[in-house]
This record gives sequence, structure tokens and C-alpha cells, in this order.
Amino acid sequence: MKQLFFNATIVNGNRRFTGYVVVDGEFIAEVGEGAPSPDIKADKSIDFEGDLLLPGVIDTHVHFRDGGNGNPKGDIATESEAALAGGVTTYFDMPNTTPPTIDREALEMKTAKAGRDSKVNYAFYLGATNSNYQELVDGDYTRVPGVKLFMGASTGNMLVDNQSTISLIFAGIKYPIAVHAESQAEITKATAEVKAQYSESEEIPINRHPDIRPRIACVEAARQAINLARHTGARLHLLHLSTADEVEMFKPSLDCKSKQITTETCPHYLIFGGKDDYDKYGSRVKCNPSIKEKSDRDELRKAIIDGRIDVIATDHAPHLPSDKEGGALKAASGMPGVQFSLPLMLTLTKEIEGLTIERVVELMSHNPALIFDIDRRGFIKEGYFADIVRVKKESSTIHDNDVKSRCGWTPYAGFTTDYRVIETWVNGGNQASQCRFSRKNS
Repeated sequence: MKQLFFNATIVNGNRRFTGYVVVDGEFIAEVGEGAPSPDIKADKSIDFEGDLLLPGVIDTHVHFRDGGNGNPKGDIATESEAALAGGVTTYFDMPNTTPPTIDREALEMKTAKAGRDSKVNYAFYLGATNSNYQELVDGDYTRVPGVKLFMGASTGNMLVDNQSTISLIFAGIKYPIAVHAESQAEITKATAEVKAQYSESEEIPINRHPDIRPRIACVEAARQAINLARHTGARLHLLHLSTADEVEMFKPSLDCKSKQITTETCPHYLIFGGKDDYDKYGSRVKCNPSIKEKSDRDELRKAIIDGRIDVIATDHAPHLPSDKEGGALKAASGMPGVQFSLPLMLTLTKEIEGLTIERVVELMSHNPALIFDIDRRGFIKEGYFADIVRVKKESSTIHDNDVKSRCGWTPYAGFTTDYRVIETWVNGGNQASQCRFSRKNS
């Protein structure tokens, strides 16, 4: 089927212009400025009425919880439906599922489930353990975005704490190594210090979470990962930066493609900050790494503009409300975010001086495609897959009952955004497919 989208405000390649897009089947056939020629014959024409036409968001960091057998918290069907509602057309799911995605068999099981259930395009990281190095070496990196390495304990118990294994991975893997960088030694030390301030019967309040998962844990692990990458030449992608100290390790540069080390943060680190927010939102804002001070939030905001941060991803984690009950040691860490990340980031363009819609598109669509060598996605270009989002500049308040994720809640309940996703096309409205990467396996 041939479709014509016209009278659209197209944002692509750091440009914004009024124009049209012709979609033929799965692919973009033509992109033009101004009005389309009357000679263009289409089976379906849609007047965008000046609304934004953006490339679909590529969320390179989600936890959909489904290893192939489903999950009460959420599965590929429910969480990809939330992604679709939020303008996310491609996601990379993390390996800390049941079963964990740490070998070929688990990867194939998860891929088969996505082929049946996913509403948007998908790819799955291989997870590192202390003993599966050969599985990582043998991975098919034309289908796998990279290796996920937990250098700090989190949901799923996939901590890699054998230093020789970590060094081996950095030396031997030639594709992106996505690192959760928190020093477990520093976390263990900080936890003991905080627990000593309370009796055994007392529940440690949520606002002590950043004391239990302190900034030094992030800084020390990030520094270790950076040093290893520089020593070995590994392609390092540092996940969910949460401190000013981490971004200060990098120089401003908007050329993500030339970087050996790239970085990510998440909308919640750009929106929340300080213990007042823990007091206000409680366990809804408890995540790993922890949300820290407003000064960290402010520096992260500067870093997404000047290129010290390259990617915005959500770290989407749909815990059930019952999982979020309790204090700093009991309540689960993580929050859902994939449905609202694009409207929230577009709304921040009004609040953050220097942040433009064009830069948001770079951070959420262009840069993920470039950093991970994704085949023909992330741009509005002829010959590319027609992953397209229509966004209207319109005030909209977020409510828990809007949430498509199975968990049924969001930390952004009560927030009002200036933008709303109207419609999302995946492969031109065709069936979702497995994401491919333009690489040769070494």
C-alpha cells in the first residue's frame, strides 16, 4: 500500500521544514519540502495539519521482563503496546529476564516470542555473566545490539564481579558493551553504614536510597569502565548516567559516530532530583542508579545539549504496585517510562534553555541508530523503514489509568505535557520485525 503524509512539520537531520513523505509498503519512498506533486498517486493520504512528523523513537534500554515465558509484571505484548502508544518504534530489551538472555538458546526463545507478540521492532542484548564469555564471543551481532554488563547488582541477579572476566570481556568483544556502572563494594559499604543508623525493626525511608546507592559507586565504576575501554579499545556505552561527576569525565561533542565511548541518561534523571522528590513521590522514583541531587539533574540537562550525553533511553521497568511497597531496602527499584518519554522530552524543550526539538530527535532516534549501526532506521530518509510518529502540540495530563503497561502506574502521573503522540507507524503500519545491524561478525 502506498501512503502520502502531507502538510507535516518534518524534523530530521537537525532540520525542521514543512513537507510530505511518501510511504510505499514498509519503506519511505520520497521525502519532499512544501506541497506534494499532484502526480503522486497514493492509496491513502493523511493531512498532518502541521503536526510534527518524527522518526520513531529507538529506546535502547528497556526491561520488558519477558524471557519468552511471559511475566506477571509485564511481557513483550503489553510493554510493546505501551511503546507503540508513546511513539517508540524500536526497543532493545535487557537480558535480566527469566530465563536470562545469556546464551543462544535463551536468545532464540525470546526472539520467537517477540516475533509472535511484539507491536514494535525489537532486539535483545546478550547478558554477561562470570562464566559465559564464549557465548558472548559466538554471538551474532548482526542481530544483537551488544553485550549488557552489570558492574553493580540490580534486578535479576546478573552481577559480574570477577575482575578477570570483566577485563576479558573488554578485551575480546568488538561490539558495544553496555555497562550498568555501579561499584558493588561501595554499595555494600554504604548500605551497612545506613543500616547502622536504624534499629532492626525500623524501616529505612525511601529518601535514603541515594545514600545506599551513592554517587561514589557510580563514579568509581564508570571510571573503571572508561579506563578499561581506553586500554583495550572496546566500544563502551555507559548506561543511565545519574551524576554531574560522571558527565564531567567527558568533553562536549555532538559527533556521536566518531566516539569510542558513548553515554546515556534517562528522562527521570532530567526531571526528578533531591530528597524532596523522594518525599513527594515515594518509591515511584526509586531506581538504580538512584536519582540524586538537583545539581546533578541540572548538569545532566547541560550534558544532553552539549553532547557529553549521546542518548536518551528509559530503563523502562514495570514493577507491580505491590513490588514498590516498603522502604529503601524493600521496595523494588525501577519505573515504567517507555509510553511517555517522547512527550516528556519534547516538553522539556520549554524548560531547558538550549534544548530543541531537533536535539531531542537526535538523542532519541538519530544517535541510537548511528551508535549501534542499526540498519535503515532512526531517520526520515528515502529507502529507510517507515518508522514514523505523528505528534501534536497539545496539552495533555498523564494519569495512571492511561498506562498501557501491565503495572498500571507511572511516576509521571499528574504531569502535564505540551505534546501528545497521535499515531505511530511501524514499518509503514506493517508487522513489527527484528532489528538488524549493519555489521560483520568478527
